[in-house]
Amino acid sequence: MRLPRKNDPDSVRARQEALGLPEVDLEPYAKAAESVTGFVSIPVSVAQLAISLGKYELSDEGVLIETGRSDEQVVVPLAHTEGGLTASVQRGAKAVAESGGFRTYVISDRITRASCFVCKDSGDAVVLARWVEEQVPAMREFLRSSDSPELSRYAVLREAKTHVLGPMCHVLWRFTTGDAFGANMMTRNAYALNMAYVLPQAPVPIERSILEANMGGDKKPSFEYFQQGHGKTVIAETTLTEAAVERVLRTKLSDLEELAWAGTHGAVASGMQSVAFTPASAIAAVFAATGQDLGLVATSSMAHGTERRVEGGLHVAVRFPGIEVGTVGGGTTLPDPKRWLELMGCAGPGKVYRLAQIVAATALALEISASAAMATAGSENFFRAHFERGGMR
Repeated sequence: MRLPRKNDPDSVRARQEALGLPEVDLEPYAKAAESVTGFVSIPVSVAQLAISLGKYELSDEGVLIETGRSDEQVVVPLAHTEGGLTASVQRGAKAVAESGGFRTYVISDRITRASCFVCKDSGDAVVLARWVEEQVPAMREFLRSSDSPELSRYAVLREAKTHVLGPMCHVLWRFTTGDAFGANMMTRNAYALNMAYVLPQAPVPIERSILEANMGGDKKPSFEYFQQGHGKTVIAETTLTEAAVERVLRTKLSDLEELAWAGTHGAVASGMQSVAFTPASAIAAVFAATGQDLGLVATSSMAHGTERRVEGGLHVAVRFPGIEVGTVGGGTTLPDPKRWLELMGCAGPGKVYRLAQIVAATALALEISASAAMATAGSENFFRAHFERGGMR
């Protein structure tokens, strides 16, 4: 049986009939993917977080500038089927609210396409690398002034980082992409740089041009992204009071310190890319609810958490080097994700830095609660939560 591939109404109905699926109107989803045939309903829970959110603008030079700050109560949608997840996020959020709330900061905004040019030998690759780095201003102007419909004016080239390996000149084109995640637009612009600028003008012969050569780690955790970022680099922090830790989280500051000590060394010993507990669960839940690319959970959930005893409590923070979100385009335009984004005040242009901060704070809420459950004697609270909410098999 060969199924039709188009997304016109007749093709959609033909696929549904052939597979024995109920007839559902999928016109609002026809542009979201190929061969659309149905959709999956995922329950959406909500959690409430108290966050000090920064307001940010990008300068002409690509530097983030904080222009204001506001303390807000934010309702966050979590689309998932993981028993205990929402309750844990809310418990962490409650402990933080009683301690003064979250504080979030966006410190960088870059997205990278990792191209590669194969030269005759290492000497030529070195010459090419130096030339590429010198040409960035001219390349930026080339993209800006081009009238080609294939290019995006929203993807602005900011830097080019090179890495020579044998005869290969790897080039990490670093862009900002406005309120979109921007993979499509920066891919188009990187291709134009490779084929219409570098190849015709390079000072040395180039044997092969590769648009994405895997040095950055697109949709895969990598040291490059962990260090340099890929998306919005966000820090979320709070100072937990001893009273909130004991009353809400049911543990002690000393227990949390002991867990952090053991967990950090465990992460190092395993070669783990992150130093964190379980950020992917919270990030995936927010991504699913708001129409983000779920393939980006792997890199968006890379995290580096810290904790330190301070006067009156425990300072905890987590750095996310690359939260890859958008508030325009893609799945954000679908009916349900758009409604959830509107609920958070994150729909449309000018909202992407707000969304990235909310994602970071939500993940930190889960980190705090899950860590507290694990820190109890024998990790009993962590076991109980999974036994009682996870269902029996």
